[in-house]
Amino acid sequence: MKLRVWFFLLTAGTAAFLISCAVVPETGRSQWLLVSPQEEMQLGLSEFDKLKKSTPISKDAAANAVLQRVGQRIAQVATLPDAQWEFVLFDDKNANAFCLPGGKVGVYTGILPITKDEAGLATVIGHEVAHAVARHGGERISEGLLLQLGGVALDTAMKNNTSTARQIALGAYGLGGQVGVALPHSRKQELEADHIGLLYMARAGYDPRTAVEFWQRFATYKGSGQQLEFLSTHPVDSRRIQQLEAMMPQALEEYQAAKSR
Repeated sequence: MKLRVWFFLLTAGTAAFLISCAVVPETGRSQWLLVSPQEEMQLGLSEFDKLKKSTPISKDAAANAVLQRVGQRIAQVATLPDAQWEFVLFDDKNANAFCLPGGKVGVYTGILPITKDEAGLATVIGHEVAHAVARHGGERISEGLLLQLGGVALDTAMKNNTSTARQIALGAYGLGGQVGVALPHSRKQELEADHIGLLYMARAGYDPRTAVEFWQRFATYKGSGQQLEFLSTHPVDSRRIQQLEAMMPQALEEYQAAKSR
């Protein structure tokens, strides 16, 4: 039984490796993807349509104009093939934003007091678009499928053990997968989106130094000093600010090049 399970896992893993290796633009990180870009895009388009029907859309003409202006500038420098760009301002007090596969960007009005201006908004949109460009959603789906497959294999391998032993083992596996794999990977994706997003905003002609100012304001808004990073999907704000500052020379070069064009 155990040999059959491990043979199945090896076969599935080899097939996944052969069909799904990819490289993240800008950072060069290798990634495994078990879903195609077309599948990701279809999911993104479907979910965005649902959200537009269930969440009020802001009628603030000035705020919408700023969003369209900033969004289009970021879209011009982002490498997202076949994107159907759409930028929607949702009337919601949550300080949040997102970009779904396919170029569907949603910004909640609750984040506007923190972005303050176009450069602050460019920081947010650049970061969210970077998630889509790097196919982080597809990675999370793929990761979930692999963890689920591992759980099935573990349960099968322990078929002859007591129910209690199996529950304990599966519980430990689930917790280990979450804290040891999923959460660290999510934090890595956030830092990667910061990296790519900083380059995008600079190439779009926005001063990248304002990204640090935005994240400092966002940290104050969240009161992130009590955050336990190892239990969070996001890195602590001090870590992401440190990375942005380390990248600033490169980003400023991109910014100066954009200004000279």
